[in-house]
Amino acid sequence: MSELIDLQDCAGGRGMMIRMQAPRANALEPGMLSALEGVIGQVRARAPEFLLLTGGRNYTSGGDVARFLEAAEQGAVADYAGKVVPVLQRIIMSLLTLPCPVIAAARGAITGGGAGLLFAADAAIVAPDAFVQPYYARMGFAPDGGWTALLPERIGAGAAQGWLMADTREDAGGLLRLGLAQEIADDPQAAALARMEEFDPGALAEIKALVWDAPRVNAVKARLEAETEAFRRRIVTPQTHARMQRFLSDAGR
Repeated sequence: MSELIDLQDCAGGRGMMIRMQAPRANALEPGMLSALEGVIGQVRARAPEFLLLTGGRNYTSGGDVARFLEAAEQGAVADYAGKVVPVLQRIIMSLLTLPCPVIAAARGAITGGGAGLLFAADAAIVAPDAFVQPYYARMGFAPDGGWTALLPERIGAGAAQGWLMADTREDAGGLLRLGLAQEIADDPQAAALARMEEFDPGALAEIKALVWDAPRVNAVKARLEAETEAFRRRIVTPQTHARMQRFLSDAGR
């Protein structure tokens, strides 16, 4: 298995677990995304009763700003974005259309496009230190990862737009109130496995299929494609370049 992504059986072989273990808090770099897309394909072929998606101390920090800035300064940021954003969008669609329920077990940071790996889950259990923040308005990027394509389906269009416009941070309690998490637990992975012992995965799969019918899935797919095009437009602008420089300078990098 990839050193960036681990795939293993769980719950006595009834389920499968993907553990993200890439550098920089599971930053969404091309190698990590390619490995993640590959293992999701393996999950689809194996057809488990459920999929558990988890990470380490941080679930995912989203796109690596340093890598985007490096590519921008080499005149290759459009090419680099093409290796990141379309792959992330395909992963979100893959999770959304898996026939089995997807349960996220998340700790720490869930930021930028990485939040799509939470939004695309059918249920989520988060640690007390978990938080989600978009960062797009601050960075000058256009949203990706389903912030405008999928999140409005989860919490409503007004709430999603307001969150993006304010660029605020939602902690574990906020995620629970928004319905983006169903439980806060010190050990999210153990709590997720306990939940899958309590509930019938087949019933959860039926619920998923009824909610994510073809019209709803197709609408999300079209919006993800629109996100990708908007990201490509914004990432090459001088304003975004300057904001990336400022962000990394403020971060001491």
